[in-house]
Amino acid sequence: MLTNTRNVRIEWGDCDPAGIIFFPNYFRIFDHSTAMLFEAVLGMSKFEMFKKLEFTGWPLVKTQAKFIKPTRFGDDVIVESKISFGRSSFEIEHKLTLNGELCAECAEKRVWTVRDADGRLKSHPVPEAVLAKFNA
Repeated sequence: MLTNTRNVRIEWGDCDPAGIIFFPNYFRIFDHSTAMLFEAVLGMSKFEMFKKLEFTGWPLVKTQAKFIKPTRFGDDVIVESKISFGRSSFEIEHKLTLNGELCAECAEKRVWTVRDADGRLKSHPVPEAVLAKFNA
C-alpha cells in the first residue's frame, strides 16, 4: 500500500467557537489529502489530471471516520494517507496525528469516473499508466 504524508496547520476557519476543529473539516482535509497523494505520485495536480487523463473525478461512495482526540486552532498535524486499488475503485486510509498521537482516522472508497456519451458519470477502470506510477 503506497503512503503519502503531509503537514496541515489547523486554521481559525476550521474551528467552531470553542476553538476545536469542526468535524466536517476533517473530511475536507482528508479529501485534499487524497488529491495530494495522487499529485505526489503522478506529478500533476487534480486540475491537470482532468486535461491529461481519461478522468472526470473520483466520487466518494463510502466513508467512515473515527474522531479520537480534538485538534485546535494553531495545531500542526500530520496526515498519513494509504491507497490500494481495485479495478475501477480505490480505498484510502487516512490517519491524522498530533505530536505522534492519533486524533482522527478515516476510510474512504472512491470510484474512478469518466463521462459517457450523454455526459453522465460512469465508473471506468483506473488507467494502466496511473497504476504503473503507483506500483513503481
